[in-house]
Amino acid sequence: MSIAVAPAVNLSGSTDFDPERFADLMASELTYVDGIEVIPVSRVLAVLQAQRVRSVQSAAHAWDIREALGADAVLVCAVTEYDPYDPPSIGLEVQLFGLPPQAGDRLDPVAQSRRATFAAEPPPRPAGSPLARVQRTFDAGHAEVVAAVQRFADRRGGDNHPFGWRRVVVSQREFIRFCCHEALTALMSGGNQESEDGIAEQ
Repeated sequence: MSIAVAPAVNLSGSTDFDPERFADLMASELTYVDGIEVIPVSRVLAVLQAQRVRSVQSAAHAWDIREALGADAVLVCAVTEYDPYDPPSIGLEVQLFGLPPQAGDRLDPVAQSRRATFAAEPPPRPAGSPLARVQRTFDAGHAEVVAAVQRFADRRGGDNHPFGWRRVVVSQREFIRFCCHEALTALMSGGNQESEDGIAEQ
């Protein structure tokens, strides 16, 4: 399954937010998913620039981009909250628009743990309906998020860093990676979920 990653949409009001950098990190985390071919953000940007827009405008627009790139789906992320300073807090809404995966396609959101397979021969979806949707707020001031950060850091070699697991919360880049990882885990396990704590079921 090929997925194109669109530049993130900034709904947070923060001037510190870089939508292209965020999307690049989302695309990087998506490469951990088994069986997914990631179409880079740069190719989506080229389509948007030709259309003289900066971001995906609607569900129908996402489908147009998918067709222009020959992708199976387009991943669209909106950032609803962005405070990168310790303890950081990021709110995300992630939607996947496109063709349902074929029977037997395997989507492994963490590559190291569980696998999830969409149901065979799912019913057709209208262009305005996402295949999956996840809304999360990741606040590192909450104990549940800290516990998830620690698990993420352990999987990414946290013991080999001077700050240990805390490198994820003191580095904007690493915390964004964590948020993308958690959102993708939830999205690929079925999506259509909302949570204030931002933690997918383990």
